[in-house]
Amino acid sequence: MTTSFEIVRGTPVYASALTGITIAAKGHWGYPEKWMQLWLPTLTITPEYISEHETWVAVMDDKPVAYYSFRRDGDGLWLDNLWVMPEYMGKGIGNALFDHALERGRSFNEPSLKIEADPNAAPFYEKMGARKVGELHSEVDGQPRTLPVMEMVL
Repeated sequence: MTTSFEIVRGTPVYASALTGITIAAKGHWGYPEKWMQLWLPTLTITPEYISEHETWVAVMDDKPVAYYSFRRDGDGLWLDNLWVMPEYMGKGIGNALFDHALERGRSFNEPSLKIEADPNAAPFYEKMGARKVGELHSEVDGQPRTLPVMEMVL
């Protein structure tokens, strides 16, 4: 079932709301509280971030419920964020945002959209047509962590 929402361009005033969405969505996967605290700096979306990275927000009844943003670097175009509030997961909002990101991504003249995915999100991206092209290995609080790197041809 698809819920009624609109996708609008993110502006710096959304920073606090997008941070809340990011933290709630990441926390939905049951990560230890200590990990969430360690990740807080990277989960925080600042007004400056929104000014520097194209960001789009799904708004329902004047309330931001999901968003995505891009990052460009020497390796191309990346889907830097795509988060949905847990209570809105499974309602088609993530699918719509990903489709919107693909449409917008094509305007960057890049051959593909890369995604450094949370392991819990990899099945979603695979369902949307992305394929795993690599892995990033890191450590969180002494625990090894592997992130799939996904890619979607634009």
